[in-house]
Amino acid sequence: MHAHHRALIIIDMQQGMASPAAGSRNNPGAEHQIATLLQAWRAADATVVHVRHISRTPGSPFWPGQPGVEFQAALAPLPEEHVVEKNVPDAFIHSGLERWLRARSISKLVIVGVSTNNSVESSARTAGNLGFATQVVADACFAFAQVDYAGTPRTADEVHAMALANLHGEYAQVVATADVIDALSRPCAAPAPHLVRSAVAGIRQLR
Repeated sequence: MHAHHRALIIIDMQQGMASPAAGSRNNPGAEHQIATLLQAWRAADATVVHVRHISRTPGSPFWPGQPGVEFQAALAPLPEEHVVEKNVPDAFIHSGLERWLRARSISKLVIVGVSTNNSVESSARTAGNLGFATQVVADACFAFAQVDYAGTPRTADEVHAMALANLHGEYAQVVATADVIDALSRPCAAPAPHLVRSAVAGIRQLR
């Protein structure tokens, strides 16, 4: 698929996500992988969409005007890159994102960002349901530790892996950064057969 028919969707890479107050997370290399993908997309003159969360809850680090709502400097959008603001986890809800993508004949989405089980997962589910060929990049996302519904503490790695399992094969394809960049450089090639195996194998190694 031609590079101009695909978009890199970077979700919620805001300063508030880098605060220790956000909690214990996994995959500390995610920002580097996202930056690598962003550089490759820009070099290919392909479409980049930056999504940021604007909270409706006073006191939230993502409340308008707070430092936490701003994009992380290393991943900040260029003037010509599209920015989507959302008030709920799903980047497609009340944002006009679907119409913006359709108007540009974009049919393939590569989703990265935070958090894997929240905004990334909800956005990827909708993207898949809307018929976009959707990929979620395992090593370019991260999650935070949390307690499950039964009261059992779950590590960030466990939360991350379960979210990816929820998505893979139903709403999206789970892939790795290296494979996405390889596909971008040879857009007409078929997906590498090791694509999913390498991504899933890497999930347990994320820290």
